[in-house]
Amino acid sequence: MKTFALGLLLLLSGLASGAAARDELATSAPMSGGETVPYILTSKPGTPAYAVILTPGGSGVMNPRMEAGKLTFAFAGNFLIRSRELFADGRFVAASTDATSTPARILAIVQDLQRRYGGITVYVVGTSCSTEATMKLSAPLDGQVAGFVHTSSMNSIAGFDPRRFKSRHLVVWHRMDACRATKPSASAGSRSSYGTEAIEMEGGTSVGDDCEARSHHGYNGLEAETVAKIKAWMLAVR
Repeated sequence: MKTFALGLLLLLSGLASGAAARDELATSAPMSGGETVPYILTSKPGTPAYAVILTPGGSGVMNPRMEAGKLTFAFAGNFLIRSRELFADGRFVAASTDATSTPARILAIVQDLQRRYGGITVYVVGTSCSTEATMKLSAPLDGQVAGFVHTSSMNSIAGFDPRRFKSRHLVVWHRMDACRATKPSASAGSRSSYGTEAIEMEGGTSVGDDCEARSHHGYNGLEAETVAKIKAWMLAVR
């Protein structure tokens, strides 16, 4: 049944991909102090019921902005950011923003998405270095978002116990991730120690530095399958 559901999701995602995705700079997410949190809103035609807030690894600073009428931002090649159109399929929209461990910045985007789309279900997704932030946000944002997805997590994930939280948690890793800061054994440790829901990927092609986005660390060549499995988990609410 799970295999059938994943296949159906891949098929529907493929059909939706025929429509062009639209990126726009959103500057409508104010914090209580007046600062606005910019993010890239990626959408396709449809009626969104789910949203993912995507945060890149590395320094995590995308700094999305308009320059000479063109949307400009860093980390375009990051696994999550380059996959934003795969997340946005009509039923899902994607909000790409700077990595942060400040709850108010994420809540500003959550509230803006809910103003746009009504009672939309929101998940926060991090990768590599930004999983330090997703782990730190888990307590202050517990119950305020549907869940968190930690992909290619930092080694500290081995001691991360999500059982006390209301929000859902998913750990995703590539079994051949050779980055020393994100060992597969650490992610697997969260599953074995705490029963954390998990997805292990394999295959694809590793190119360049073990800790960069085009290696197994960044699910190179597996983007569509990895995103489809993450979205299937989000849809499979128990």
